[in-house]
Amino acid sequence: MAARPIVQPQNRPEAGPEDVKQKNTAAEGRNRRALGDIGNMVTIRGVDGKPLPQVSRPVTRSFCAQLLANAQAAAAENKKSVALNVDGVKGVKGAEARKPAQKKVTVKPKPENVIVVSPDTEEENKNEKTKNKKKSGEGSYRKKAPTLTSALTSRSKAACGLADKRQVEIIDIDAADVTNELAVVDYVEDIYKFYKEIENESRVHDYMDSQPEINEKMRAILIDWLIDVHHKFELMTETLYLTINIVDRYLATKTATRKELQLLGMSAMLMASKYEEIWGPEVNDFVCISDRAYTHQQVLVMEKRILGQLEWKLTVPTPFVFLVRFTKASTPDPDMENMVYFLAELAMMNYATIMYCPSKIAASAVYAARCTLNKIPSWNETLKLHTGFSEPQLMDCAKLLVSFHSMAADHKLKVIYRKYSNPQRGAVAMFPPAKALLAAS
Repeated sequence: MAARPIVQPQNRPEAGPEDVKQKNTAAEGRNRRALGDIGNMVTIRGVDGKPLPQVSRPVTRSFCAQLLANAQAAAAENKKSVALNVDGVKGVKGAEARKPAQKKVTVKPKPENVIVVSPDTEEENKNEKTKNKKKSGEGSYRKKAPTLTSALTSRSKAACGLADKRQVEIIDIDAADVTNELAVVDYVEDIYKFYKEIENESRVHDYMDSQPEINEKMRAILIDWLIDVHHKFELMTETLYLTINIVDRYLATKTATRKELQLLGMSAMLMASKYEEIWGPEVNDFVCISDRAYTHQQVLVMEKRILGQLEWKLTVPTPFVFLVRFTKASTPDPDMENMVYFLAELAMMNYATIMYCPSKIAASAVYAARCTLNKIPSWNETLKLHTGFSEPQLMDCAKLLVSFHSMAADHKLKVIYRKYSNPQRGAVAMFPPAKALLAAS
């Protein structure tokens, strides 16, 4: 690139007052002239060589044609000459200087939004208007008058016995166990729904007619003895209910002699202990508690026979599974819990309850216990929800349990009665039975 020549500043004489005044005047002239040129004013010759008025906007082809048309119209009306110059407006001959024609500003109307009115939009507009009125304090706040339709509907419901009832509050029985991981609150409802579905698969039906050497009394003696053994070994409650379930399921599919009935009970409890207990009793413990009526080998052989007959299916819903849940739904106290288990064990010992499913036996025990302890109400919506049974559905089984309670003190088999007459269990067996339930039709 070529080097730009450097222009040396020239020495100028100092300016006097007159020179400063001249400079200011010249600057003002230049400024005014420059301001006069703002707007891109261009002298355009119109018709007959006459200049067109100056405009303060860029000149395009279309705008130039518009200016020419305006000039022609102006020439037809007025033939006075107007002298215009690029530097500014000079003199006017024979007429006063005309001001440049001002362009009329045309305001374009804004496009209006077309609103399609539909029934939905009408309702929305009405709702919006109503809201606006309420916000601004307008509108009437009068109460709606009852219509004829509402009056007839309410009278029809009252006549049919369908009057609106107060909503009954259902208690959330799992609210206190949300932080308890062992309570599995997220899955407990699904678990019990599954139990209700499969309880009939392992349900024992009437089998006593198919047993030639065993009767109901002999079975009651065996269960009474097993409850005593269970209590002496201090086993878990689950073990007792599973033991009775194994005994009934085996007898429902296989005939047994009178001599091996006690052996069947011992082997069933041994299996249930292995299934439920952490440290269950050994085979020799059962041999000793039976006064060595059977040998070690006989117990193991019977155990193997039972497992083969039941096809190794030991995971079944017993009444105990439902007792835990239903008792919790009853918001129990210690007396309530002891009374429920007392009635449930009486049901297990008596063969007459075998016709009922495990969940119904458990629900009936809870209902009979509430009636015995005068709980009000005897049955509520929370229990109905979790048990799946209404009060009339439980009436027959509950009456049976109350009758067992009323005969327990005079019965020959008193293991259960003595067990629940202990003060440690609230001595609930000594409570008067709910005879009012027996008298109910």
